[in-house]
Amino acid sequence: MSSVTPYLIRAYCEWMEDSNLTPHVLVNCESQGVVVPEGLSKEGKIVLNISSTATVDRLMTNAVITFKARFGGKPQEIIVPYQSVLTIYAQENGEGMFF
Repeated sequence: MSSVTPYLIRAYCEWMEDSNLTPHVLVNCESQGVVVPEGLSKEGKIVLNISSTATVDRLMTNAVITFKARFGGKPQEIIVPYQSVLTIYAQENGEGMFF
């Protein structure tokens, strides 16, 4: 049986964007397979804006979230396996879900 987490994250992300909110994820950078810019994590975690306006080529499969974004003006490829997502929430009001 597949995990429900990818489906919930995609649903929350869609609901937030439909509601003109900005979806963010808190990611455990120490999980296997996570690719994020070096030096930006704090205490092994990073918050990423995953909105369609902040990302390029965002893809949310049943295994990972991938996209391109600029950090410090430099384009970066981001890979976030779903097991590394600790929470998804709206920046504006904190509405979301812990995993």
